[in-house]
Amino acid sequence: MQVLRTPDARFDGLDGYEFPPHYAELTDAATGTALRVHFLDEGPRDAAPVLLMHGEPSWSYLYRKFVGPLVAAGHRVVAPDLIGFGKSDKPADREDYTYERHVAWMSEWLVGQDLTGITLFCQDWGGLIGLRLVAAFPDRFARLVIANTGMPVGTGFSEGFNAWLKFSQEVPEFPTGFIVNGGTTRDLTAAEMAAYDAPYPDESFKEGARQFPKLVPITPEHGSVAENKAAWEVLGKFDKPVLTCFSDKDAVTAGGEKAIIDRFPGAKGQPHTIIKGGGHFLQEDAAQELTALIIDFIAATKG
Repeated sequence: MQVLRTPDARFDGLDGYEFPPHYAELTDAATGTALRVHFLDEGPRDAAPVLLMHGEPSWSYLYRKFVGPLVAAGHRVVAPDLIGFGKSDKPADREDYTYERHVAWMSEWLVGQDLTGITLFCQDWGGLIGLRLVAAFPDRFARLVIANTGMPVGTGFSEGFNAWLKFSQEVPEFPTGFIVNGGTTRDLTAAEMAAYDAPYPDESFKEGARQFPKLVPITPEHGSVAENKAAWEVLGKFDKPVLTCFSDKDAVTAGGEKAIIDRFPGAKGQPHTIIKGGGHFLQEDAAQELTALIIDFIAATKG
């Protein structure tokens, strides 16, 4: 496995992102290759962590406006960059990226950090991977906040996702900042768009971003359908608090909260909300609303 590492200088002076880096080394089980994972780790180390998981094609920069309010409220904030994204290492071959490898990589990272009492906030692929972590290690999680994501089992897809899949595979150059901007309802600044482009000096660094849309198990023939079905068997018994906060302007995941509310026992009776005016990357559109929601949900479900 050939591994690329984005030069640190690419991340100098990013707008609103002045957090010290933390790194952990993983070993890919199939090849024995060492992979470095980057993550943010802010706030008191003895506090229960709020785990913020990003998706495609973003990175922990997506959560820069979450850190301050959550830490001010007394919480530890941990936000990893998935392998292939942000400051984490990037395998150079698209075939190196599979759903199960991502789950294995992040499982090793989670256990290595020994995180417990976790409040998970997940969106996009942060949910596809994050919910698999919950199924694998349910005792490590105290509550879930789920936004604009799901965990498909081969039963179809939306028109919005089909359009995204086609675009992602056919566009000659993968325009990361442009894509994130297109998934928000506000216009990102030039500096913000540049920050989403920063992890990728050239197209060779984007193989993970290119491959992710093809990995979503939307048909019975896709990989990970069986694994996701098995995970849902566990999640169907997860009775700790679960809150959904999908947005109203996301063509890809609109209505997806219904399946989550129906399947999680812990979702019953919770104050589920729809984020008004939020796009797919609702973290960019409604950071203040979302951080307040997380803080209030933790406070209401302690003990």
